[in-house]
Amino acid sequence: MTCPICKKPTDAAYRPFCSRRCADIDLGRWLTGSYAVPADTPKDAEHAAASPAHTPSKPH
Repeated sequence: MTCPICKKPTDAAYRPFCSRRCADIDLGRWLTGSYAVPADTPKDAEHAAASPAHTPSKPH
């Protein structure tokens, strides 16, 4: 198995990385949002989020 950051052989102590340095680089990428998963939001949900919620009027 190779390190996903630098492609060197992994070290059992830092698996799946080769060193603490590569593990820290990976953590930094997670914390800064570099590993973001794009969302595919349906148009109805976008519309509902963009417009204020409609609340029915109370009868007088």
